[in-house]
Amino acid sequence: MADRLSRPTSPNDPNTPPLSFRDRLGALRNLPVFFRMVWQASPPLFVANALLRVARAAIPLLVLYVGKLIIDEVIVLATQPGPHELRHLWTLVAAEFGLAVASDGLGRAIALTDSLLGDLFANRTSVQIMEHAATLDLEQFEDPAFYDKLERARQQTVGRTVLLSQVLGQVQDTITMAFLSAGLVAFNPWLIVILLVAVIPAFLGENYFNEQS
Repeated sequence: MADRLSRPTSPNDPNTPPLSFRDRLGALRNLPVFFRMVWQASPPLFVANALLRVARAAIPLLVLYVGKLIIDEVIVLATQPGPHELRHLWTLVAAEFGLAVASDGLGRAIALTDSLLGDLFANRTSVQIMEHAATLDLEQFEDPAFYDKLERARQQTVGRTVLLSQVLGQVQDTITMAFLSAGLVAFNPWLIVILLVAVIPAFLGENYFNEQS
């Protein structure tokens, strides 16, 4: 037992026990601390990123609604005899095109704020590590195990930038699902069941590959 605790374990090590689903859910308790650290890196960028993501999360529902209006307008024009006024139809088509352009623009703005926020977060974390290291005694740096932990902490500050984008992306997808679910409930509640069945394969696949990584 002591030998097992004395050496580091790796996810690829066959002797490492697999993580349970409860262990994976337990990792979520670190998210509030993580978000607080990101907020401290740059409150304006954090707020801007959140607002951009909420705006882009609402666009898929708007696109579907405008598409419904376009189809309804085409059906009305097709069933009415005589000359037709196409101004309203072209207005809806322009709105659909505008939403597509807005979605692309919001995506680029989100990528920019993600990059800036991630760099600021990495720089702030690196400075905090160096400030903490400056308070330590020389003999602590001579301990290989302690120095290895400190070096790994420094290296992982860059990896948290990717984690930031992934976590915020998951939050955005959750908001999108909430908007779409509300729209489906208003249109036809049975479509919620179809939606849940449709996302099960993607959920199982994502869960499997996340477990492997």
